[in-house]
Formats: sequence, structure tokens, C-alpha cells
Amino acid sequence: MHTHTAPPAAATPTHCPYCALQCGMTLTPDGASVKVAGREDFPVNKGALCGKGQSAAAVLAPNARLTTPLIRRQSGTLEPATWTEALDAIAANLTRVRTEHGNDACAVFGGGGLTNEKAYALGKFARTVLRTSQIDYNGRFCMSSAAAANQKAFGLDRGLPFPLEDIAHTGCVILVGSNLAETMPPAMRYLSELKANGGKLIVIDPRRTRTAEQADLHLAPRPGTDLALALGMLHLVVAEGRVDEEYIRDRTSGWEETRSAAMAHWPEYVERVTGVPLPHLREAVRLYTTPAAAMILTARGPEQQSKGTDTVGAWINLALATGRPGRPLSGYGCLTGQGNGQGGREHGQKADQLPGYRKLADPAARAHVAAVWNVPPESLPAPGRSAYELLDALGTDIQSLLVMGSNPVVSAPRAAHIEQRLRSLDFLAVADVVLSETAELADVVLPVTQWAEESGTTTNLEGRVLLRRQALTPPENTRSDLAVLRDLTARLNPDLTDGFPTEAEEVFDELRRASAGGPADYAGISYDRLKQDESLHWPCPEENHPGTPRLFLDRFATEDGRARFTPVTHRPAAEEPDADYPLHLTTGRVVAQYQSGAQTRRVPELNRAAPSPYVELHPRLAARLGIAEGAQVKVVSRRGTAQAPARLSPAIRPDTVFMPFHWPGKGRANTLTNPALDPTSRMPEFKVCAVRLERGV
Repeated sequence: MHTHTAPPAAATPTHCPYCALQCGMTLTPDGASVKVAGREDFPVNKGALCGKGQSAAAVLAPNARLTTPLIRRQSGTLEPATWTEALDAIAANLTRVRTEHGNDACAVFGGGGLTNEKAYALGKFARTVLRTSQIDYNGRFCMSSAAAANQKAFGLDRGLPFPLEDIAHTGCVILVGSNLAETMPPAMRYLSELKANGGKLIVIDPRRTRTAEQADLHLAPRPGTDLALALGMLHLVVAEGRVDEEYIRDRTSGWEETRSAAMAHWPEYVERVTGVPLPHLREAVRLYTTPAAAMILTARGPEQQSKGTDTVGAWINLALATGRPGRPLSGYGCLTGQGNGQGGREHGQKADQLPGYRKLADPAARAHVAAVWNVPPESLPAPGRSAYELLDALGTDIQSLLVMGSNPVVSAPRAAHIEQRLRSLDFLAVADVVLSETAELADVVLPVTQWAEESGTTTNLEGRVLLRRQALTPPENTRSDLAVLRDLTARLNPDLTDGFPTEAEEVFDELRRASAGGPADYAGISYDRLKQDESLHWPCPEENHPGTPRLFLDRFATEDGRARFTPVTHRPAAEEPDADYPLHLTTGRVVAQYQSGAQTRRVPELNRAAPSPYVELHPRLAARLGIAEGAQVKVVSRRGTAQAPARLSPAIRPDTVFMPFHWPGKGRANTLTNPALDPTSRMPEFKVCAVRLERGV
């Protein structure tokens, strides 16, 4: 058994491995265990940690994680192997597939939990070593719709264009499709402070969540109707004379077309579509437009829809029409979800992207990055498939897959189909901390180091760049993801090996050069600066630049400096209830688990708090179907069946059922979800599909 040994410092300041708050914490070795404490000096959490953060060190234990490479032997089982054997097998199989089927038959799938350095190196590896266009990552399933809407409206995508602390001092917050109390508990203090300061909170969610219980006004629309709701509110803003005409004239373009589109959505129509009573709609408009400053914050609810980009765009239109973005204590923001969900979408593991949030299809961007990488620009592949489309092509156009830090067997929509696609591959390699459900299907599994055992940067939901510092010595038979990429490069294309250093700071310095002059410019950020002060928000183009905590105060990042309205029209979800599938299903998280659960399901105290999946339904619906509390319920969609115990709650709409998505097996919620894609962001429609309920066995 390998135990961790302490570096010279007794307590190491670092950051939580889970969500995009990236709460500050210290780690102190204590014999064979590790003590975790919140950092009072870090402004985001000021010492507070949720249960996941408090128990984060449990996944460091040898019995919770991978400690040796595994290879699938002729017996069909995964068995221990040496690193040389495992890496040789990966290289040989990738070379064979490329020789037989071409470079694009090899694909790479990354994760929003990878550090900036890993995401950068992974994209570089795919495009220069494998020379494949087929790379995307699980962040496509999280923030891509908000990212696309941000780009359209503001010319730049950063989750929050202001620090979290501003939320406490605005006049009103509209929180759309976010359950902060369970997904980011330390952030709830900003909403509590908002209310203590006299501000108002409006929560929009089909369920009366713990977050909604704190609201001054809770609107519970039918799943998939957030777009209509935003259009109805904008209609009322216009009809009631609450538009900021001066701001629209001076700082925006495209208003007349957007105004006309909104005026076609009469409040009575919106009431009928959404189920939100018209008086509540009017009250929401009054609360939002009355104070001098106000914010709209969206999360996965409106974003994980086949019209997610338009839906977020409609909320941005409402913010622009009322003069909010680019003003103090005001604006629109997206509550990024994954630990490095922001940085992970900036530095090149996305299908259409190069580092610094550059576009892969842009000749100037290709030339700049190719010069940093010392390769010809024409050697860089074109943009490839988005995440779901990539996974859907496994076993047909794509014959081999390298996965780093993702578990699509649990997290992908239409998950049973994706599991079959993974099983149909010629070759699957997975690098992960734990033996996830995806790793269990692999031909080769590599045990990699994790957050406390290595240094690296992440970028939180504010665009604040943070330094995770190594606090512990990793188990001796694990290697970092950076070392894995270097070792594979040495086998696949030895001439490029020097371009893949294993020291994170060296990778970051190259990332700085690659991002210089791009939208997400990190050129002025260094490890030395981060060790002194973690207050640097990108863009930060020079070493004497203070960073940019608040964007758009003078101009937007568009060519003419104006924010762009985009006219949108409501349309139904890709799959609406009918006689065979009469109910809506929506999915989400619970406080004690995280994402696919690959890590948190290995922590005993979190499992005691949230041991298994469930089906939440309204007591009236349960009575009509003869379903009792705790009874097994089958949830059936056109894609498959999931089963879990019933949990009766008046907090959910009677036409809707809810399942958390953290578990595999019979209770896997994503067996049911619909992979219908947003035409712009390629986001699947996780948040709404049609189902029926049957009694389970």
C-alpha cells in the first residue's frame, strides 16, 4: 500500500477538485490521512466548504483510486501491467488504426476537470501528434450554449463578467435553472447577502428546490419553456415602458428586429405555454426593472436544451433591453459548472478551437499557434465533430479513442447507445484517477495523479486564474496526464517529444505564448504572480497588467464595441409529451454527489448522504398512478428504461418527474435523455424529454 508523504510545508494552500467555484482550501498531511480546511483568505468561499470539498481527500486513498496500469488480457479481464507495456500497447494500437483507417479514425475525448495545462497539452497532442480533427470534451455538455450566446451578444465568452462578490450588492438577481444550494453551496452566501442588503431574488425552476425556497419570487415553468418565459418578460418590459432607450442607442445594435420578435409573444400566450401565471410574470418584470442595478444568471436549466443558445440569447436580450450589461453591479452571467469548465473551454480541447479561445478555422489563429508549436499551419486539422456526434461515430468512422478525465458511460445522453458505441471500438484507452464505468470498458487503463498530487492552474467561473499546488507525493506507480502525453509522443512521433514537457509551469508558459493576443489572453499571468496573489482575471495581456475582473465597462468585445441583440422565437422542445409518453423528465444534481459520481461515489460519507438514484414526482401524480413513497418506479423514454425508488414531493410540477444523473446501472438517468442537439452549440437536450412511468419490480 502506498501512503502519501508530506512536502516541506505543513499546510499547502490549494483549491477544491470539484466545481467551478474552485474554493480555496489547505491540505495538511496527518500520518496516512490528509486534513482539509477552508481558506479564509480566498475571497470566493472565505473558508466555507461543502460536504464534497470537506471530504475531497478521501479519493486520494489507495483503496479508492487506481494505482497501477491495467490491460485487457486474452481472458477478457483487466489485469495489472507495467507502464512500458501499457504505453506500448496504446501506441501500437493508435499507429495501427491510423495506418489502416487514417488519422481521423483516432479520437480524443477530454474533460472540464482537466487543468489548463492538461487541456492545452491534450489539444496539442491530438492536432500535432495524432494529426486528428476528432477531439472534443465533456464541457460541451455543460456550458456550450451559454458560450455560444455570449459570443453572439458580447463577442467574448467568460462565464461571469464580474466577480461573485458583486452579486451581493446588486438590486435584483434572476437565477434561471440553477440550484446553487445543492450544486455550489458556498455560493449561497452571496444570495443571502443580496437579500440582507435589500435586494430581490427571482428563481426560475420547474422544481421548488432549496434555492427556490430562498427566493422572493419562484416561477415554475414547464420544462423546455424558458425561452418563451424570457420573451414574455421582454414583451412586458416594452409594453410597460421599462426599456432603457439611451443604453440601447449608445451601446447595442439589432434592437428593432429583437423587439418585433418579442412583441409577437403575448403574455397570455406565454402564460399558456409556460404555465406561469401572468401576475407572477408581471411581478418578475417589476422586481427586475425597479432597482438601478440587476443581474440575470443562467445555468444548465435553460442551457441544456436543443434551443439552449436561443434561450440564453433571450435572457441576454432582456438584460440588454434594460441596460444591464457593462454597468457596475449589473449584467448577464453564466454559472459555469465543472472545476475547470471555464479554462477547459479556452485552450484547445474543443473541436473547433485553438488556445486562447482562438478559432481553429481562422487562418491568423492557425498561423499564430502553429508558430508556437513549431509546426506548419497547414498541418493543423480542420474542426471536427462535437462531443455527442464524436461519441455517436465510435465503431464506425472512429475506431480508437483516448479518454482523459471523463465518464461518458454515465454522463452522455442516450447513454445505453453510447455505451454500445464504446464497446464497438477497435481500441479504447482511458487515463483516469479511478476505475470509472468508462474505464471498465477500456483495453488499457492508465492510473494518473490527481489534484493534490500535482501542480496546475484552473480558471474559475469568474475568469479568475488559480494555482493548485502540489501538497502530496503521488503513489509511486501513477503518472501525471502530462507525463502520459509525453510518453505517448515519444513512441508515436519522437521528434515532437520536447514539445510535451511534464512540468506544469513549463506547459503554462507555452500556453501564455499561444494565448497571447487571443480573446482569452493569459500572456501576463505567471506562476510567480499566482503564488503571490490569486486575483488575476483574464484577459491579462502583460506582466504588469492587473487583470480584468469586470468586463465590458467601456465597450463590448465586438468589432464595433456594441453588444448585439439577436432576435429569437419560442419553439417546442425536440420531444414533447404525447399519449404514449405523457410526462416531462428533467435531470440534475444532488448536494452530496458530483457529475457522473465517479469520484464522489467512492466517498463513504457522501454515499451515506446520497446513496442511490430516485424518481421525484408530485403526490397527485403518484396517487393517480398508484405509486407509493419508496416504491420502485420505471421511467420509460423512447431511448430506454431506468428504475429507481419513488420520492414524493409537492415541490415538483405534477406534469414533470426529476432524476439525478450521478449513477450508472438500472438507475442511470441518461439512459432516458434525448441527444437532440442545439444547431449552434451542439448541446444535447438533457433537461427535457418525454417519459411515462410504470410500476417497477
